Amino acid sequence: MSPRLALGAFVAALVLVPLVPGLPVFWITLLGNIGLAALVAMGLVLLTGVGGMTSFGQAAFCGFGAYATAVLSTHYGWSPWLALPVSLLVSGSAAVVLGLVTVRLSGHFLPLSTMAWGLSLYYLFGKIEMLGRHDGISAIPPLSLAGFELTDPRAIHYVIWGTVIAAAILTLHLLDSRIGRAIRALRRGQLAAESFGINVARIKLIVFVYAALLAGLSGWLYAHVQRTVTPTPFGISAGIEYLFMAVLGGAGQIWGAIVGAGLVTLLKEALQRLVPALFGNSVQIEGVVFGIALVALLQFAREGLWPHLARILPAPVRLAPKAAEALARRAFGGDRNRPLLVLDAARKQFAGLVAVNDVSFKVGRGEIVALIGPNGAGKSTTFNLITGVTKLTAGTVRFDEAPISGTSPQVIARHGIARTFQHVKLNPDMTVLENVALGAHLRGRAGLMAAMLRLDRRDEARLLAEAACQIERIGLAEHMMKPAGSLALGQQRMVEIARALAMDPELLLLDEPAAGLRHFEKAALADLLARLRAEGMSILLVEHDMGFVMGLTDHIVVLDFGTKIAEGPPDAIKTHPAVLEAYLGGAA
Repeated sequence: MSPRLALGAFVAALVLVPLVPGLPVFWITLLGNIGLAALVAMGLVLLTGVGGMTSFGQAAFCGFGAYATAVLSTHYGWSPWLALPVSLLVSGSAAVVLGLVTVRLSGHFLPLSTMAWGLSLYYLFGKIEMLGRHDGISAIPPLSLAGFELTDPRAIHYVIWGTVIAAAILTLHLLDSRIGRAIRALRRGQLAAESFGINVARIKLIVFVYAALLAGLSGWLYAHVQRTVTPTPFGISAGIEYLFMAVLGGAGQIWGAIVGAGLVTLLKEALQRLVPALFGNSVQIEGVVFGIALVALLQFAREGLWPHLARILPAPVRLAPKAAEALARRAFGGDRNRPLLVLDAARKQFAGLVAVNDVSFKVGRGEIVALIGPNGAGKSTTFNLITGVTKLTAGTVRFDEAPISGTSPQVIARHGIARTFQHVKLNPDMTVLENVALGAHLRGRAGLMAAMLRLDRRDEARLLAEAACQIERIGLAEHMMKPAGSLALGQQRMVEIARALAMDPELLLLDEPAAGLRHFEKAALADLLARLRAEGMSILLVEHDMGFVMGLTDHIVVLDFGTKIAEGPPDAIKTHPAVLEAYLGGAA
């Protein structure tokens, strides 16, 4: 069964369930509760499973959506449908305010902060007079369509699940886009993403707000389904349950959110009936059994249940991108007598350790310059100073006569500087094509809404075609649709180079590009770099293979313990006494 056919069968089942003769209303209501929970879990899949940001406070955003529509529809007589955009606005605005503080945190501080404001908002809901304090708001009007009130659970069932399916499709569209690749890049660290111009703080905030809007939408539906709102469903315990749903369904799996929501909701309902029947009503241990059952499930399926269910379906066929209109190319120009990159007395000091000691050198236009030296000489730190990853202690870095020191990696990328890394930084779960397309992020224009509504297809086709072109350029076309993590280390280094080239840089920084390559692969890499130089691109590389460096470069800068000890053409460096001593020792 194809994925599309499976989705069609699922939708058909949802349509037919309320029509089953004699089916108790209880099960229709329970199915609706699963749908409401699935909306929140879907946002958490995107936030936590894909974006790598753990949140325990999503239930609070449900509360914002529920209370906003409850107040407007009961106190001011608004139509529930008219209150919907206001509910989303309130949830989204709260997410922006909280997100500006929260998403800047990392490690354990981020989930702890979501717990803190989740608890605070729960108690706040119970203290505000307009919200009815802990008694809440009742007599909330039901949803209505064409003058008919949707009070029957069978009728509201279609509204809930229509919303869930629509949200899932829009979210899948989002992930299959330029913005979606940026979101997926977050989980593996932000350094590589920032180096290709992705505004990590902005992308994190987008994901945070998007997840909050789904939770607010669920809260709006909840208020008009239950027709009463109290603080209890929006506390920290509910937030933890939503996170369990996302993880059990399959972190990073949109359809897994529905599976996780169904599993947790049904498990809670079953235990509330089964445990009293076994142990009596005097022993209330449903919560204990529920926790044990969840831990056992996580032991059985650590990646969630959806990957196991997905094995029943055939894997989706990944097709190579079609031909598309070429992206505009950078024109390499400028005065050849003026250097492109200039380091002037660049210095980096970590407390008492001087990692880079007043280093100065230049990279000319259309020139290959090598930065060499023994291990610990400060080469990678110098790269980080150029790309803004590490801030200068003193000195300046100028690119095309404009100072770039002190700016962020995203700004430096916009100048046309691309890089690879000493330790490969690819997303192993994304295909080679998707990883390389990340490099072309700045060359795309489609935004969030265009991606969700599938209005970005032309822009997306151009980005993927550019990525495919660069993959063919490095000789890995047959691996284009494979996960990047399945490639050998040397091949992954070549993929990093293709990703950097997809940015269409004027200056290419390569950190040990030949490491892990076989002899013929090094020859192919040298040929590629020579062709790039002939096209006008400037290249600065760090490399330990002296045969590779001496046969390729125009100019060499030698560092030792953070200090420049020599500089000149390859022939002069080969016999330089200070270089020989640094590499071989004075006696040699």
